[in-house]
Amino acid sequence: MGHVELQKVHYVLPDGLVLLDDVSFRVGDGVKAALIGANGAGKTTLLRLLSGGLAPTDGTVTSTGGLGVMPQFIGHAREDSTVHSLLVSLSPPRVHAAAERLEQAENELIERDDDASQMSYANALTEYTDAGGYDAEVVWDLCCTAALGHPYDSIKFRELRHLSGGQQKRLALEQLLRGPDQVLLLDEPDNYLDVPGKEWLEQRLLQTPKTVLFVTHDRELLHRTAERIVTLELGAVGNHVWVHGGGFATYDEARDERMSRLDELRRRWEEDRAKLVRLVNDLKQKATYNDGMAARYQAARTRLRRFEEAGPPEEVPRKQRMRMRLRGNRSGKRAVICENLALDGLTKPFDAEFRYGERIAVLGANGTGKSHFLRLLARGGSDGQQEPFDQHALAPVSHTGVVRLGARVTAGMFAQTHEHPEFNGRTLLELLTAGGQRRSGMPREEASRALARYDIVHAAQRPFDTLSGGQQARFQILLVELEGANLLLLDEPTDNLDLLSAEALQDGLEGFVGTVVAVTHDRWFARSFDRFLIFHDDGRVRESSEPIWETET
Repeated sequence: MGHVELQKVHYVLPDGLVLLDDVSFRVGDGVKAALIGANGAGKTTLLRLLSGGLAPTDGTVTSTGGLGVMPQFIGHAREDSTVHSLLVSLSPPRVHAAAERLEQAENELIERDDDASQMSYANALTEYTDAGGYDAEVVWDLCCTAALGHPYDSIKFRELRHLSGGQQKRLALEQLLRGPDQVLLLDEPDNYLDVPGKEWLEQRLLQTPKTVLFVTHDRELLHRTAERIVTLELGAVGNHVWVHGGGFATYDEARDERMSRLDELRRRWEEDRAKLVRLVNDLKQKATYNDGMAARYQAARTRLRRFEEAGPPEEVPRKQRMRMRLRGNRSGKRAVICENLALDGLTKPFDAEFRYGERIAVLGANGTGKSHFLRLLARGGSDGQQEPFDQHALAPVSHTGVVRLGARVTAGMFAQTHEHPEFNGRTLLELLTAGGQRRSGMPREEASRALARYDIVHAAQRPFDTLSGGQQARFQILLVELEGANLLLLDEPTDNLDLLSAEALQDGLEGFVGTVVAVTHDRWFARSFDRFLIFHDDGRVRESSEPIWETET
């Protein structure tokens, strides 16, 4: 068994901003704890501090039992990352180092087959064996078979970019849950998983004896698995932590009580200080003409000084504020028409029609063609007449049959992936003021106001690629808003949004003038939709009046 603990940890960003202030908490043996908080509050940074990827500015970080770490984005580090390299990266440090050395020695032997290279290869092979590399490969075989349906040897060189996000997550989770590390730090483990995958994750978290600290915004996952909830709260001079010792069912009530208590303590402190200040001022005035009041005046000053030195009670956390203005506009009555449409290699032919103003959730297991369907709509249907998006590449979708957009329909798409090389190195203000192919540039003040509505104005001068996944998601939704589309195509929009942002998105969609088609595995979010288009793993596509999560044969 193992644990992780932080004691009075401070962390200051390179630009001098205090991100974390006096953070202390402990996750003990076998506890399943969820780490939640606003996008950009520092959840990923906190996990990196716990894993040793970052050093705290002040304070201490301790752990026992070995750390298994899963980052938020798995396949983004290198374009040529493979199944093998992913499994190696998630292995204990000695196996990781030995595998890299063996790979280097193999490459040297291929380039230069001399005595020195052969000896280096033999030594690397011995170290790999001693480190437990071949034992690890046995586990990797189980992981690949469980997650991907193929043995390790047959797919170890398959590039991760050819796997779906859900397959990458499932493979990483299989490795960590089966591995030797007794403490797991999981950043958004449920992202990209379909609902059966989420239910699998819930069961594995409940069954594993390991200590787990995981970041998630999925209410169902929180409710079913979290024994303790660690909240990163926004502070004026650095964010801090509040730990709720119960599960998610009692979280809202406990947080409301905490906010009321902090607000009352703060109000009383301000009232007591105001009374002391008035007393000091009164006694000071009286002491100017009555020498007998001098001692009382000095005593009151001492009381005020000690009162202020003791400091106020804990500040009330800053409330997150987010307001979306997804306006849209009217289109023809028939927004999307599908006639005998079949996505090559994914679906059987199907018909569907979405009418203006409807909210349609597209459900189904990973790999059934849901995102391909959304991308086909984003390209303008079979004719491909939609104006190009400047946010993301829209690769063609092979299909038969016809899908077309109705009269006066303009599509705007939120993409599931956050890989946007065209944004890298450019700040949010630069991207807004420069405009794009489907949106005009904005004056700086107007751009700042737009960022403030999405509660990311504090990140206005930061490059897009340095933002958290949730901040990137909010910014992309803002871009969709500015494009003025009346057909919103949303691919897993709540995956990286914090709880408040997800609620704000749902509120924004309720007031949106237009049609919404969303691919989602978020069970809470899906319940707000009118109709459901189900993609089955046998290629069937059919409509349902209720959400269907289990794939049917």
